[in-house]
Amino acid sequence: MKSYEVNFDGLVGPTHNYGGLSYGNVASQSNSQQSSNPKEAALQGLAKMKALMDMGFQQGVLAPQERPDVAALRRLGFSGTDAQVIERAAKEAMPLLVASCSASSMWVANAATVSPSADTADSRVHFTAANLNCKYHRSIEHPTTSRVLGAMFANQQHFAHHAALPAVAQFGDEGAANHTRFCREYGEAGVEFFVFGRSAFDNRFPAPQKYPARQTLEASQAVARLHGLRDEGVVYAQQNPDVIDQGVFHNDVIAVGNGEVLFYHEDAFLETDKMLAELQGKLAKVGGNFQSVCVPRSAVTVDDAVRSYLFNSQLLSRPDGSMLLIVPQECQANERVWTYLQSLTSAGGLIREVKVFDLKQSMQNGGGPACLRLRVALNETELAAVNPGVIMTAPLYGSLTAWVEKHYRDRLSETDLTDPQLLLECRTALDELTQILKLGAVYPFQIN
Repeated sequence: MKSYEVNFDGLVGPTHNYGGLSYGNVASQSNSQQSSNPKEAALQGLAKMKALMDMGFQQGVLAPQERPDVAALRRLGFSGTDAQVIERAAKEAMPLLVASCSASSMWVANAATVSPSADTADSRVHFTAANLNCKYHRSIEHPTTSRVLGAMFANQQHFAHHAALPAVAQFGDEGAANHTRFCREYGEAGVEFFVFGRSAFDNRFPAPQKYPARQTLEASQAVARLHGLRDEGVVYAQQNPDVIDQGVFHNDVIAVGNGEVLFYHEDAFLETDKMLAELQGKLAKVGGNFQSVCVPRSAVTVDDAVRSYLFNSQLLSRPDGSMLLIVPQECQANERVWTYLQSLTSAGGLIREVKVFDLKQSMQNGGGPACLRLRVALNETELAAVNPGVIMTAPLYGSLTAWVEKHYRDRLSETDLTDPQLLLECRTALDELTQILKLGAVYPFQIN
């Protein structure tokens, strides 16, 4: 039976704005308060989805969330009609209104952690929505995320869904941005690689001093238990606290893996040699041949990696066994990064080709190609059980492009977030989107 890695990309929402909400994310903070272009952002994301589909890769789409989140503002004490809630929040607590308008759900690498059926005890694909409790504007995402994933992967014979972990610091969970899976074939048993920034209960593990470590060891272990993973099929590794303090807020900003290959920066991890040996040994037990590509700090600094998002790329397997790397334009603009990539591909090694995409709107808010996609390994039977409305096709691309052109603004500033009309625009757009994607009622305004 054939198996696939399907990339489900997040569709950028109508309230895409530069609120500067993510402390520890250099791009998010440096572009704070600039005017954004939601229409351009959504079209850039859709263009990447279609390009990958046209290259022969399985591609899906994951819907955005309702914003502003009026229900979240009501829980914080704002009352009245929806328009009055927005007006009061704008007058009394503008930062909360900005947070409630965040379109950060576009970065669906943080939506959930996914384990394929070949790895799990009950032979189903398991999803655990990430609690994202390190940042308020992201902590409000997981209820809708769970409903959307449930509507996409509804067949209980093939798919299992778990609620987010307890929303406390000890179980901070950022989803697939700190999770990679290595395997010989997507439908065969593999090794799941969980990267954490700190331990909540064991002080033997060092912690960063400047920026928060968002993923805990305990959260990763809990997800592995929920998914029924075998101990011999799991490797835990600690992210280097020093690189977190340099703006590497998730592992996918400093490393990316796929198939049997890990592409990583020299300074990404603690105890790197031990971790690589464990990955190699465990993958070998299930018939795999683990390989790694280390980018030396002498060629690309951590600062280069953070500013270019070299590692926040998509590493894709091609039929001939070689790898394709999908990178943002910022990599081409960085002389050291681009020089390294040219030497990498000309060497005839594992990574043979680099393709560049314009994702400026997302990049300026702190998310690159890897942030925009959630990877789900599926066999043919499981893929057939996925809601067909969310699988990218040429007609769906056309429908979504027309939908964006119809509903999205081409400029959004902080002042615009105070306009109650924006909420009506968002709800009208999302109501139509659920029909296009055949999701049913997944948003609070559709349910309540």
